[in-house]
Order: sequence, then C-alpha cells, then structure tokens
Amino acid sequence: MVRHVPAEAQGDERGALLAFIEEQRGGIRRALLGLTEEQARSRPSASELSLGGLLKHVAEVEQIWIARAKQEPAAVTRDESNWHESFRLVGEETVASQLAYWEQVAAETEKFIRSVPSLDDTFPLPPDPWFPPEGRVSLRWLCLHLIRETARHAGHADIIRESLDGRTAFELVAEEQGGSWG
Repeated sequence: MVRHVPAEAQGDERGALLAFIEEQRGGIRRALLGLTEEQARSRPSASELSLGGLLKHVAEVEQIWIARAKQEPAAVTRDESNWHESFRLVGEETVASQLAYWEQVAAETEKFIRSVPSLDDTFPLPPDPWFPPEGRVSLRWLCLHLIRETARHAGHADIIRESLDGRTAFELVAEEQGGSWG
C-alpha cells in the first residue's frame, strides 16, 4: 500500500518532516514491487542485506524510536544474540506481513508526531556510546533521524534491486504510477 501525505498536511514543519519520512519509505516499498518472496529474501551482493531484510529492519527501527520517544518498551528487543534477525525475514515472516506491520508503525509515527505539544520536547536516550552524548534528543531530532535512517536504507534497496533485475528507482516510480520509464 502506498501512503501519501496530503499536500495540506505538509504545510507546517511536522507535515514536512512526516512527508520526507514517507518519501523515503516509498523508496524501500518500490524496491519490492513485483518481486517474489525468494527474490526479496535473496542477497545478490557480498553484503548480507536483502530487500525483505531491509524492510523488516526499517519497520523495527521506526517502531523502536517511537516507543523510545514515548518512553515505552519496544515491540521487539534486540541485542547481540538476535541483532542479525533484524535484517532477515525469519520463520513465517513475509514481505506482505512486514509491509502491513510497517503501515501500522507509520500510522503510529504520524499520530504521535502530530499529537506532541512541541517538536522541541525531548526524551532520554540509553547511555550507549553510539547515541548523542547529551543523553536527550528532541522530537525534531527524532524525525530527522528517521529520515536519515530510512534514506540510507532506501539507497541500499536501490542497489539491491538493480542487482537483482537491473530495474532502477526511476523505472519503479514510473511503474508505481502506472507508466513506464524511458
């Protein structure tokens, strides 16, 4: 399912940030267009990354960050023993089930960001060395981080998709819109 943030919802800062997050989500969703489960699970390069695994990862990461901002537990707890599973479809997980889950996560992200009193509000971070040393970040920072995280993996998705069948982002955008590229 393709989510679009209506133009009237993009007129403020929150709407703009949410639109940029959604734009990057679209890049990952489009990379999966027309692929079989086998193709989505395949790793066509020296990397361990697959399109299905990237999909799962970005959905989990987005959910974890929103839960962290709400100071609630994450839906999935990852540590050294199971971190590798965040980049791989396992068991009964499918592209369709992960897309549906991400749709729920995206709706919760939008609802939360639109409901907070201010994007300047902050929340605490765990004392891990990869987080900003201040120990707190704003909700604006969170939105920008989700854009960065999703965009990084959308770029990975472009490369993986092109490695699978030669299809580029331009072709996939055209297909999604019912046309053809070139």
